[in-house]
Amino acid sequence: MATAEVTADPVKRTATNPKLELLERIGYAVRGLLYVVMGFLALRIALAQRGGKATDLSGSLVWLTGNPFGTLVLIVAIIGLAAYSIWGLVRAVYDPLHRGRDKKGIAARLGFLTSAFSYAAIAFFALQILAGQGSAAHDSTQKTVSSLLTNPAGGFITEILGVIAIGIGIGQFIEAYRATFKNDLKAAEMSESERNAAIAFGRFGMAARGVTFLVVGWFLIQAGIHHDPHEAHGFGGAFLFLLAQPYGHLLVAVIALGFIALGLHSLACARWVRLMGSAG
Repeated sequence: MATAEVTADPVKRTATNPKLELLERIGYAVRGLLYVVMGFLALRIALAQRGGKATDLSGSLVWLTGNPFGTLVLIVAIIGLAAYSIWGLVRAVYDPLHRGRDKKGIAARLGFLTSAFSYAAIAFFALQILAGQGSAAHDSTQKTVSSLLTNPAGGFITEILGVIAIGIGIGQFIEAYRATFKNDLKAAEMSESERNAAIAFGRFGMAARGVTFLVVGWFLIQAGIHHDPHEAHGFGGAFLFLLAQPYGHLLVAVIALGFIALGLHSLACARWVRLMGSAG
């Protein structure tokens, strides 16, 4: 019956296309690599080593293009991230991972939708770089807030975005504890050690990302209250803020390792996650 429904729906039929699913797996791999780079650069800051940098996923992409194969990296990133964005829409609309329609399920599916737009934005940024129009250094969060604050209701909207970011951060902690994502893996194709490692990486990574979302949310609320876009920062600013706290180098080192773990989890998903054609 499920097969007949997929066949009857042209969108579902497209979503189960093996070629698209291959591209989505490439998207998971690109995403994983970006998180590993972001964590690696932050870790170098924590260890007071040269070459460290506090950045976000877009900054990681810029860093990866600084080599003779930069153009090829950009092309692969654009294709992979665009496909991953499509997978976010599929997860939100068709719910192949069975998150459901209760409050938790709706929240998870809204998260997938947000992910779709976020990675589409990174893919577009990569396309701009490829076309020679991208900026190598920018804070997209600050740029967005600056645009919002030109609106009379911009301060309030920015505060709401801050509250949402804090909510996402709390959600990351909950997901790290519950590890619902373990059901998205093809357990039958994994050894016990592979599955345990993928779950552990995911839990550690989501907890680390939760911390940064809390900091970013606080920045947004302050920017909205004071109507000052310079108080808004993304993940890069969150790293620098944490670095300035007592035991900041240790704290950033742990968070950086968490982002590396999140990247490794995404790389594991590139191999073993259940996509539309294998979700049941």
